[in-house]
Amino acid sequence: MINRVNEKLEAALNDWEMMKTASEDESEECAERFEMHFYQFIDELKLWYQQLEQPPATVEEAENLMEIKKIMERLPAPLELNFYTELELIIEGQDRVRYD
Repeated sequence: MINRVNEKLEAALNDWEMMKTASEDESEECAERFEMHFYQFIDELKLWYQQLEQPPATVEEAENLMEIKKIMERLPAPLELNFYTELELIIEGQDRVRYD
């Protein structure tokens, strides 16, 4: 299951890189694609977390999981806060609220 998480992360990171070089005309489409892939990654992460035998009870505990450490190593700094926010929601069992 962690492979699916990594696949979705890879798609989001590819979109992130594309956003950096997109022309003004392409930037909105790239941003929307990134957002879609980022939240697909978060959805897969949530599924993975829910199937853990003993899921971490706090973000700090989650940060000690090898899988989370590997994800954090790959995330660009501007995405870290978004990731932590989503991770906290997953751990607390809350659904994400999106404002589109």
